[in-house]
Amino acid sequence: MAELILAAGKERPLHRRHPWIYAGAVERVNGRARAGDTVDVISERGEWLGRAAFSPNSQIRARVWTFNADETIDHAFFKRRVTASVARRATHPLLAQQDGQRLIHGESDGLPGVVADRYGKVVVLQLTSAGAEKWKDAIVVSLVQATGCECVYERSDVDVRKLEGLEPRTGIAFGELPAGPLLISENGVRMEVDVVGGHKTGFYLDQRDNRLLTGLLAKGRSVLNCFCYTAGFSLQALAGGATSALSIDSSGPALEAGQRNLAHNPQLDASRAEWREADVFEALRSLHAEGRKFDLIVLDPPKFAPTAAHAQRAARAYKDINLFAFRLLNPGGILMTYSCSGGISPELFQSIVAGAAVDAGVEGRILQHLSASPDHPIGLAVPEGEYLKGLVCSI
Repeated sequence: MAELILAAGKERPLHRRHPWIYAGAVERVNGRARAGDTVDVISERGEWLGRAAFSPNSQIRARVWTFNADETIDHAFFKRRVTASVARRATHPLLAQQDGQRLIHGESDGLPGVVADRYGKVVVLQLTSAGAEKWKDAIVVSLVQATGCECVYERSDVDVRKLEGLEPRTGIAFGELPAGPLLISENGVRMEVDVVGGHKTGFYLDQRDNRLLTGLLAKGRSVLNCFCYTAGFSLQALAGGATSALSIDSSGPALEAGQRNLAHNPQLDASRAEWREADVFEALRSLHAEGRKFDLIVLDPPKFAPTAAHAQRAARAYKDINLFAFRLLNPGGILMTYSCSGGISPELFQSIVAGAAVDAGVEGRILQHLSASPDHPIGLAVPEGEYLKGLVCSI
């Protein structure tokens, strides 16, 4: 096994169990190591630190599989890790009855570069690192054994694979997809999941609990759902007793999927649903010009700032949509606003929203801080995993 030797003083993050080793921390590699190969990580003083997957094309030059010197990286290792990850979800009271849930959440489950989401009998797998790519077969077999699923569909088509020198890949890795639409039940609401062409792995599972909270807050309120995608927030709002729900998205196909989802739930009053295909930034201005007002507004935009380098431009976009949302709220109204941008810290996001409230001329207060559902855990040693930030604000 090749050895990755760290430069002097670069071992501290590994002592804190952070699994990433950046290129600038590497002094040299002793022996031959190809993309995805397992290497022993050694400090400049000769201390063994961990066993990692080597990635020569990435700025994250290696990702640690284990900090245990007695643990071998083999098929049995992945079976143990996958089985344990699935079992943790099975015993969580908020997850046990959910048709859709994240089974593996990368570093937080000890499997860097591996994401697996279950939708009923289908598991969607996404591999984003060279090490995960190398052990794909072991991961697929372990998922099938741990879940009893009928199909594993791969959605390794994200841009981050380019940074690892990997080509995008999608398709069936095991079994076959069921015929017809794939439906899940989320907190009593039925939703279609497009595992082949949908966003991420087909659905935004990280917002599950926040959608449920929306339903609890929506009773007797008029609701505006911006960047609605397939209308998960809207349908939970209607299920919770919203008087109306206007859903806005720039994607016509997403809105069509949202309307199909509404049809899958005949218990919901379709006459209370309104749909608008439009750019959200322009739509918010138009609604303000029309004199529209709402009691509850949801802002769940796409990632405006993937890295800190994009933060300034993203801050302007977040400020803009939150400013108009505050202007569109009735007195006593509630704004549920989110950022999934890794380049925007929780402190910066709160500052942006606070500035928007001041410019809108309203007095706002935070009722609750929100984050991802518990099947998206955050490793204590990997704060970078806290990508989803949400605020429930009232005026």
